Amino acid sequence: MIFFYRRSMDNFFKELTCENSADFSNFCRMARRDFEFLLNNIEPFIKKTQTRLRIPIPPKIRLAITLRYLATRDSYRSLHYLFKVSTAAISTMVPEVCKAINSVLKNQIKLPQTPEEWLHIEEGFRHKFPRCVGAIDGKHIVINRPAHSSSKFYNFKGGWLLETNTNQPRELLGQ
Repeated sequence: MIFFYRRSMDNFFKELTCENSADFSNFCRMARRDFEFLLNNIEPFIKKTQTRLRIPIPPKIRLAITLRYLATRDSYRSLHYLFKVSTAAISTMVPEVCKAINSVLKNQIKLPQTPEEWLHIEEGFRHKFPRCVGAIDGKHIVINRPAHSSSKFYNFKGGWLLETNTNQPRELLGQ
């Protein structure tokens, strides 16, 4: 049984990487080249050893599951059906991979340190949005009404929503 699931995971990933790059990018929300770069950097942190009792989930599958979760916020149950990996394994895997990504990439994310650097960013927005140094984009996620929530998550168009926000620097906005 374990062999079947391992083969199924490997086949799924082979099919995914054989598809054209637009399909891969749409699925992982990342170019194949960036995926390989990230995988090579985090693999030592997320690779598990094989034991007599289990065959580990390969790092490329662990990364693909995490990226798919981050990109779509699919439920662990949905990812279970897609990747043939248990929800329990996914629930421990996603935080582990996120921690590895954070530790590997934390030095590549740079915030402005001086007033001059902040002003340089603001220059890109100045013609349309004076004094702006970034933008926030949000997504509404339809949810079931949380217990005891009163109107905190209520959308006056008639549903219950959770709003997420992300910061966008001007380079991503095409400014």
